[in-house]
Amino acid sequence: MSEVFCNHMEKQSILRAPRMEKHLSFNGVPEKPSTKHKTMEKHLSFHGVDEKPSSTRGVMEKHPSLQCPPENQASSSGLMEKQKSFRGLMEKQKSFRVVMERQLSFIGIGEKRRNKESPGKRGDLQLHLTARAGNLSRIKEILQSCDENDLKQLLVKQNTEGETPLYAASENGHAMVVQEMLKRMDCEAASIPAKNGYDPLHVAAKQGHLEVLKELLCKFPNLAMTTDFSCSTALHTAAAQGHVDVVNLLLETNSNLIQITRNNGKTVLHSAARMGHLEIVKSLLNKDPSTGFRTDKKGQTALHMAVKGQNVEIVLELIKPDPAVLSLEDNKGNTALHIAIKKGRIQNVRCLLSVEGININATNKAGESPLDIAEKLGTPELVSLLKEAGATNSKDNRRPPNAAKQLKQTVSDIKHEVQSQLQQTHQTGVKVQQIAKKLKKLHISGLNNAINSATVVAVLIATVAFAAIFTVPGQYVEESEVGASRGQAHIGDKGPFIVFFIFDSLALFISLAVVVVQTSVGKETAGLCD
Repeated sequence: MSEVFCNHMEKQSILRAPRMEKHLSFNGVPEKPSTKHKTMEKHLSFHGVDEKPSSTRGVMEKHPSLQCPPENQASSSGLMEKQKSFRGLMEKQKSFRVVMERQLSFIGIGEKRRNKESPGKRGDLQLHLTARAGNLSRIKEILQSCDENDLKQLLVKQNTEGETPLYAASENGHAMVVQEMLKRMDCEAASIPAKNGYDPLHVAAKQGHLEVLKELLCKFPNLAMTTDFSCSTALHTAAAQGHVDVVNLLLETNSNLIQITRNNGKTVLHSAARMGHLEIVKSLLNKDPSTGFRTDKKGQTALHMAVKGQNVEIVLELIKPDPAVLSLEDNKGNTALHIAIKKGRIQNVRCLLSVEGININATNKAGESPLDIAEKLGTPELVSLLKEAGATNSKDNRRPPNAAKQLKQTVSDIKHEVQSQLQQTHQTGVKVQQIAKKLKKLHISGLNNAINSATVVAVLIATVAFAAIFTVPGQYVEESEVGASRGQAHIGDKGPFIVFFIFDSLALFISLAVVVVQTSVGKETAGLCD
């Protein structure tokens, strides 16, 4: 019986071998994410396998009679060692299962992160996503499935960043996708800018996508003249990024782009010189050497910008067309040498000093020479370099005042004085007008008083005259007589009374006339006073 059981255990160990091979095959599972769940199920199936040896061992311990006889002790001990090794392998499988579960949870977190950072968060349509991915066949399917009106509206749709599908394709350099879209777009739709101020041409120039630019300019050459919020063209953008091929393409398309300045007055040459792009500086100067004399709103040339950097070759390239550019001053009177010393660019200073004809003792509007600035900054190497070249301090290099500057100052003083005199004259005129108004009011007030007084007198005279006419002095005729009627005054036919009557009537009518005239005059003066 014991021999039978031992044989049975050997068969079980043989049967477990294929299972062990299956376990070993799990080493390749991480390379196949699609089979992870099945793998986990297989791992779970080993729980039963792991528990069976322990139950078998319990049975063997409970039934000693089932143990192998002494002659089979060696084979039985070997079998038990195999079972122990099998249990160790199962524990490794358990640890492997834990690692797999952690990997699955990590993958799930990564997918969530990708979902949060997906382009759809920017409000992209399917066309935006496809254009950004550069899937040309899918782009054609989407465009062909729309009618003409819907297609126009679809191509100009913007996401939350203001980007159109054409912008997305241009930004990522998908020239064939751009070409396919341009077949169905006009210039207005192709130049819609995003919220950052860049249109498809600008963003392609910034990224240096030459083929995309060729497609855009071939279809709509006028796109080269579009500007962003700072009045920068695509040429400015490409020059600042150092894309030589893009700069040459844009200059071939329209050479006038080199004349366009940004809001701060800087040309393309300013940007290229400041960023240290030598080949672009050469291309721009070959196209228009005079652009080296263009100044920005601070009065600085491209040479002023170049000496702030560390590229000596660009400095020499800018001086080469005309060394007179060395004497140009900015709004503060600084030459390129002043700027180079302020920035501490020793190599650039050495380069400038090597140019024949440079004025090493030029003073700015603050009265500082290059040597004064070097000493002020405390740079011994620059001080010694300037002194070796013969530079002096401004106090040792007194020069007669510039006649043009004196004339300008005199004109400015005269202008200021004239403006002051005009202002004083205006203030005096205002005061005179105020006094005239007060005098006029006083005159009108006095006239009104005189009119009122004369009117009162005239009314009194008229009243007395009127009363005198009807109040005749002397007696009246009480009874009718020859030559006189009853009630007639005895003095009525006397000469003196007739004279009195005539003058009294004149006084009455004259007084009434005066009252009428004075009343009308009073109304007119009241109107003038108002």
